[in-house]
Amino acid sequence: MTAAPGRRGAIAFFVTFGVGLAVLAAALNIGWVVLTWSEVVPLLLGVTLFAAIITGLILNTMFLVREIRRNEQHDTFVNAVTHELKTPLTSIRLYLETLRVRSEQLDEAKRSEFYDLMLEDTARLQHTIDQVLRTGQITRAPLQTVRLDLRALVEESVALIRTRLHLPADVVRLTPAAAGAEAVAVVADEVELASAVMNLLDNAVKYSRDRIDVDVAVTREGERARVAVCDHGAGLLPSEAKRVFKRFYRVPGPLTRAVKGTGLGLYIVQTAARRLGGRAYVTSAGPGRGSTFYLEMPVARSAGA
Repeated sequence: MTAAPGRRGAIAFFVTFGVGLAVLAAALNIGWVVLTWSEVVPLLLGVTLFAAIITGLILNTMFLVREIRRNEQHDTFVNAVTHELKTPLTSIRLYLETLRVRSEQLDEAKRSEFYDLMLEDTARLQHTIDQVLRTGQITRAPLQTVRLDLRALVEESVALIRTRLHLPADVVRLTPAAAGAEAVAVVADEVELASAVMNLLDNAVKYSRDRIDVDVAVTREGERARVAVCDHGAGLLPSEAKRVFKRFYRVPGPLTRAVKGTGLGLYIVQTAARRLGGRAYVTSAGPGRGSTFYLEMPVARSAGA
């Protein structure tokens, strides 16, 4: 996500304007000190007012720049959602019009292909709507917690992502549990946890570029349960590790522009992790060297604990 020329100009203007005012205030303060160096009370008053003015200028400039960037993110989100809604609708309409006009000229195999494509577009449309609705509800809806087998839930999610995206089993793999390992149980909202895991898997596949190669692991680290989703795709700069979990945020660059999305998936993951008493984070060796996203939460206490 990159700033539009107009917004870059606005940001540059406010930064320059703030710096100019700070320099002017500094010049006036120096002049005041020179003129009143022998008078203690006016000197202290001038220095205090100067500090207040400078602080106000800095805070005002930071606020304006932050608001400009926030509005830019909102605009990007609206454009992305509009595209994600319009594209499958246009496709479905095209297939329906073709079936209506040329139904007698199409054989059964072609009609079946059209139906499959329309179902895929419908699923894509439903996914976008679910993302937007979940973002609005995730901080307000009460948790319906139950005891869950985390590995079983992740295994179902891996199977679902393969089916949804028509992927072979060897490109998205769940690491087998160690021999004799106990089940990793957690107490969580099943819908919310499944949504977080699916967003991690979807993100890993989308940003794997031309070679989809995703490893998924479920482990227990002391009193924490961990889901790790490792891809060998785009990778991240260290400075982006926290930003990617912000709402609407998408990493700037040509790959992000090529990959369609709303900037909500990882925000949903982070919010769900916090509501479940855990955290979400990412590690990466750098751009082009893949990323590993982690979802952690407390393990469920045993029945007698």
